[in-house]
Amino acid sequence: MKDLLKILKEKPALYEPSPRNMWDDPHISKQMLAAHLDEGFDSATRKMGFVKESVGWIACTLPPARYKRLLDLGCGPGIYAELFCRNGYEVTGVDISERSIRFARESARQKNLAIEYCRKDYTASGLGGSYDLITLIYCDFGVLARDTRVKLLARIYESLLPHGALLFDVFKPVKYKGMKEARDWEAEENGFWHEKPYLLLHSFWRYDEDNTFLNQYVVGTEDGTDYYNIWEHTFTFEELEQDLRKAGFGRIQFYGNVAGKRCEDTDDTICVLAMKGL
Repeated sequence: MKDLLKILKEKPALYEPSPRNMWDDPHISKQMLAAHLDEGFDSATRKMGFVKESVGWIACTLPPARYKRLLDLGCGPGIYAELFCRNGYEVTGVDISERSIRFARESARQKNLAIEYCRKDYTASGLGGSYDLITLIYCDFGVLARDTRVKLLARIYESLLPHGALLFDVFKPVKYKGMKEARDWEAEENGFWHEKPYLLLHSFWRYDEDNTFLNQYVVGTEDGTDYYNIWEHTFTFEELEQDLRKAGFGRIQFYGNVAGKRCEDTDDTICVLAMKGL
């Protein structure tokens, strides 16, 4: 109980990390994989209909005849990677989750798809190899602290071939417009965060000076207390262009989503296409 009260006493510092990696937790990683594979909901992966539309647009905009070697960062269980492969790309998928990578490898083997998968933290090491196209889809870029984002952009730029392209999406501040800081709790017998009965305390925090938001999940069981900080930095067009220019990128295009939608003020996402060449 003392640990729980200590965690809840103060607002976390900006980008304060979680003490445990949720991707290494056997129970949570199992729940995350199930969320990825649920084709009917926008949870860990968007609905399958949109995923197919997205891959179709990417293949038309950045055709595999020119952008053959594709690196899919945060590939999860390989949903996008498999569609990319079927569209003619030579695909490498990278993800931090051992469970997701294990599933992706087995799925590719069963479907006879020549996809290379690698389990590693792409924010902490080189990306390996040289690529025509690098993707980072479903707003994973925004969960990273600023210094990590800067370093990742530099690694991506170095890993792209001279004509290469980076495609990724992020959330805009409008996603959290009007949302107030709040706390709530619930009791679960066997839920997403633990296989044993637990008390879940959820806190939503705003850091408007940085356009950043935090969903903190505190999980209390009879064995102790853990917590997970899920950060979300939201972006303006100006910030994205500034950061990409500093990383060395030339031509930059913005879309409303990763299916090529025209940008509108009401969109809560931005899709970014950044070219290494001019």
